[in-house]
Amino acid sequence: MRNFGLIGLGGYIAVRHLRAIKDTGNNLLAALDKFDSVGIIDSYFPDADFFVEFERFDRHIEKLKRKGANLDYISICTPNYLHDAHIRMALRSGADAICEKPLVLNPWNIDALQEIEKETGYKVNTILQLRLHPSIIALKEKIDKGPKDKIYDIDLTYLTSRGHWYYTSWKGDKHKSGGIATNIGIHFYDMLSWIFGDVKTNITHLHEHDRAAGYLEFEKARVRWFLSINYDVIPEEIKAKEQRTYRSITVDGEEIEFSGGFFDLHTKSYENIIAGKGFGLDDARKSIEIVHQIRNAKIEPNKGEQHPFVKLPLAKHPFQR
Repeated sequence: MRNFGLIGLGGYIAVRHLRAIKDTGNNLLAALDKFDSVGIIDSYFPDADFFVEFERFDRHIEKLKRKGANLDYISICTPNYLHDAHIRMALRSGADAICEKPLVLNPWNIDALQEIEKETGYKVNTILQLRLHPSIIALKEKIDKGPKDKIYDIDLTYLTSRGHWYYTSWKGDKHKSGGIATNIGIHFYDMLSWIFGDVKTNITHLHEHDRAAGYLEFEKARVRWFLSINYDVIPEEIKAKEQRTYRSITVDGEEIEFSGGFFDLHTKSYENIIAGKGFGLDDARKSIEIVHQIRNAKIEPNKGEQHPFVKLPLAKHPFQR
């Protein structure tokens, strides 16, 4: 049995990590969040110590180490802009890190973390769950076995509605979240680069408070992409089903079905990490470079192929209505 710590217990994603720690037969010793509405922990690890101050959490980990109860892993579920600092803290505490995506916001943060890995001897793992999804694995196998010189045409559409709270939270601050493309698109860019190779062209058509769109060329694919958190852009047939999320990936006009199969992907991720097969810093690099370029790109609406949703009417910021 391995010992875990967890930073960011109050976030919605933390429950997937709690379940993964429990399902892999391990134990959570300590958790941290500045908010104390964390009763969910009673369903998993009621005996875990909980802290709302980083300094006391850090001191507690040191006490555990002196008692011989070292943490093997520290799981990080905090806001994106804090990942880098919390990963550093984990490694210097003598634990491997397991960090939610995006691992960091900037490519140079990966370079620095690689140096700290060398200094400490501990490893950074990240959650790239789409690489473990059966439909995505099947797609990669199909592409790998297909013609080596074929270029595929892909449309990526991901619409996941968020209310006005989003803009008040850290997620609505691009300096903290990285913006729409980073916050909700990072795992798709990772999936695309994993399957279709290195990026050749990266054009941004649109990057607003509630949506982003662009065109990517990989070694083996041309991709029109559109991401949004605005309910208004969801197709009417999806709204009629009272659904607030719409995912679609088409490859040469053929829909890739991956709406289900997400429930246990964090547990599979943990199983791989514990077995020494986790995704590390180099695995995360390509997607971090893609979103960094998108975030800092000049908007070029007339360059490259446009996703059809780009023409939808722009919405005002909720706070400007």
